[in-house]
Amino acid sequence: MFRFKKTLTAAFAVLAISVVGSSAAATYPDKPIRIVVGFAPGGFTDVAARLVAEGLQKELGQPVIVENRPGATGTIGADAVARAAPDGYTLLLAHQNSNAVAPAMYPKLSYDVVKDFTPIARVASTALLLVVGPAIKAKTVEELVQVAKQQPGGLRHGSSGVGSSQHFGAAMFSQAVGVPMLHVPYKGSAQAVTDLLSGQIDINFDSPPPTLSFIQAGKLRALAITSDERSPLLPDVPTMAEVGVPGFEFTQWFGLVGPAGLPDNIVQTLNKALNAALTTPEVREKLISLGATPLGGTSEQFATVIKNDTKRFAELVKQLNISVE
Repeated sequence: MFRFKKTLTAAFAVLAISVVGSSAAATYPDKPIRIVVGFAPGGFTDVAARLVAEGLQKELGQPVIVENRPGATGTIGADAVARAAPDGYTLLLAHQNSNAVAPAMYPKLSYDVVKDFTPIARVASTALLLVVGPAIKAKTVEELVQVAKQQPGGLRHGSSGVGSSQHFGAAMFSQAVGVPMLHVPYKGSAQAVTDLLSGQIDINFDSPPPTLSFIQAGKLRALAITSDERSPLLPDVPTMAEVGVPGFEFTQWFGLVGPAGLPDNIVQTLNKALNAALTTPEVREKLISLGATPLGGTSEQFATVIKNDTKRFAELVKQLNISVE
């Protein structure tokens, strides 16, 4: 009889927890939501997160706060979200660095990019621009290659961290044209662009958002873009194929994820709100004006992208011999 009462009490306790959890999910969201960014303010991941936060806030009727936790190519912020409660109040503006490339870069990575996150939807994608600072006089990729060949130790290129998209872009370019380069990693694109402007580094492969205004002001010079077509924002900047580097196409994605175990109804609420926000003129036109392509889509589509890119970057890391320095 005692065992029966004990079992019954435990069953009611589990039921009570389940009911409370279901009730909380049913009323979601009823308090502020936090979006973690694994990079410093000023880069496109940060810009995208703030646009998403503004859009979600309007759609969901609750404050959405952006928290920057930079370092280790976005993996510090990703780890924090992987460990968070799956209640929909802590999300990550994921970048392919932290959520597809990282497993190949960090053998002891503290999280699994597939098992420890719940994909919600992609936000946007961007190509990379090959940009030179004022200290480099080259006006074409061909001239840049000649300058690089005469530079002892190679040109200095910045990035937002080891294994970042910028790092991959420069490594792919170095291999394609046969010139050495010195990698200088930062905690975010904004810091790299600052040093590019001051001449502390020579070139950078970066997305349009952190560099576009400086290019348009004539302070930086874009020599090529890594997409298969020219950008409408920079129609005079040729593609890599056009400047004699065929097969060099590279884009990076940004998306919204939560911790593993996020309830389906919360995933659907966030997915619906995010897709709605991406269609509003305020968000869509801002992304396009920054050189990004708005995406959206389903949670399942995003999960497939993460799985496929994790495999693709594992192969690319070996091919380019990229490792944590």
